[in-house]
Amino acid sequence: MARILVVDDEEKIREMITKYAKYEGFEADAAKNGKEAITLFKNNEYDVIILDVMMPEMDGFETLKKMKELKDDVHCIFLTALGEEYDRVYGFDIGGEDYVTKPFSLKELMMRIRVILKRDNKINERIEIGTMVIDENAHLVTIGEERIDLANKEYELLLYLVKNRGNALTRESIISKVWGYYYESDERTLDTHMKLLRKDIGEYGKYITTIRGVGYRFEKEI
Repeated sequence: MARILVVDDEEKIREMITKYAKYEGFEADAAKNGKEAITLFKNNEYDVIILDVMMPEMDGFETLKKMKELKDDVHCIFLTALGEEYDRVYGFDIGGEDYVTKPFSLKELMMRIRVILKRDNKINERIEIGTMVIDENAHLVTIGEERIDLANKEYELLLYLVKNRGNALTRESIISKVWGYYYESDERTLDTHMKLLRKDIGEYGKYITTIRGVGYRFEKEI
């Protein structure tokens, strides 16, 4: 399981990113400043660092420099409200790999993390369940030789369900993962998409179980 470190002096942002990252299946730690981040970095192995630029005492640029003194192979995505070209260029020059500007989409941030992890082969990009294959890299589902054309939300629902096979998933956790942490939705939206997903995956639809009063589960044994 990939592990990320979130460094931001705003508590709400730290909690928002770490909670959403855990929904995505990552391990996630958080630090409120550069000094705390470096201490965690010394004692743990991280696959990606999410690093705020504008922090008191030690900014994100200086924090990354010190991390690279400890370990040269550091994958960093800068998180910043700055929009000046100079800041972006400087961040890339010192080893940053990407930038996300506040306010930002949590889903987009997770996708950018996955791009880095896939490049380092830290993500299993192919999931096989019987004759059903989910290829994360191609964003493609096949059953036997047949390609299954799923709408984007149906694909994300299926991926979340199968990655948590055997576990009861609450409606709240599914909506947060697929539609976004702050998304407010009528539960009928989820039920409608789940009904469509069951239909589209044919014989595998019967393995999506409705748990009354809780949510859904993709059965572990097929």
